[in-house]
Amino acid sequence: MIRFLFIAGCVLHCLGTAWGQQNTSSVKTIVVDAGHGGPDVGARGTETNEATITLAVGLKLAKALRETFPSIKTLETRSTFPLPGGNTNANAANRYRAQFANENHGDLFISLHCNAAGRKPGGWYTKKVVGRQARTRMVKKGKKKVKQTYYVNSYQDVWVENKAKGTETYIWAVNKNDQKLSSLKNNVPDDDEDYYNEEGEDLDADSLKLPDLNDPAEKARMLIYAQHYFRKSYALATLVEKEFVASGRTSRGVQQRNHKGIWVLQATGMPSILVEMGFISNNDDQAYLMSEEGQNTIVKDIVNAVKVYLEKYG
Repeated sequence: MIRFLFIAGCVLHCLGTAWGQQNTSSVKTIVVDAGHGGPDVGARGTETNEATITLAVGLKLAKALRETFPSIKTLETRSTFPLPGGNTNANAANRYRAQFANENHGDLFISLHCNAAGRKPGGWYTKKVVGRQARTRMVKKGKKKVKQTYYVNSYQDVWVENKAKGTETYIWAVNKNDQKLSSLKNNVPDDDEDYYNEEGEDLDADSLKLPDLNDPAEKARMLIYAQHYFRKSYALATLVEKEFVASGRTSRGVQQRNHKGIWVLQATGMPSILVEMGFISNNDDQAYLMSEEGQNTIVKDIVNAVKVYLEKYG
């Protein structure tokens, strides 16, 4: 344990320097993941569902990426309505998504989803106290009966609009690093990607391939990749949200969470983000997500974010 902590400390100490020094390899493959599908429709709106929206935007995004970056291979985990990989179970489909991205040596993983909140899409009725009526009754007090005043509430059914709206982009939670490290075994970066240790010595990719994560020294070195991918994921997620804001969307920022639905973020051995394109449970957001204009703007924003990302990090 002491050996591991020492090595991990050295690695983490040098990450800031390494980040500025390394010349990262070109992004060769982008994986677009349209969330849900088939029997797993995801969140529901009043007029549509998450699986339908993610597929529509996913197809447009993949097409736009191919046109904008013809030298980069763009792959899709799902290009039809059923769950990917011929799966009928959502958990199996998620494992397929991660396996697909890793086996194809993806350099970026972009998963598309829709958010939901509140009791019902659109809104719901609830009872609200609108007044009180005084009433009297006789109660026994000792040997006597006395008059007692009490109050009865008057209720009215009131419509509550489902107001939660806006975009947010997820990256994997830092406490899931062990899972991310395991996924890196399946997708080690190309040999032309340079990394440096605390002495500034070059660490070629072969030296960082770690078949045994139980070895503390090996695991500590692999933290370089995990932290490297974390920073890149955060950078891309921030750029996506910045583009959404520029298009007039409400941004809820970049988030780290442990939700079961974002398991793919730590299961993919590459920089990875999950884009919540809007709240399908909000009527305004739903209308935007269903419209050609809205979908085209979402695609444009993500492509612009990728373009800036490639200029800075690719």
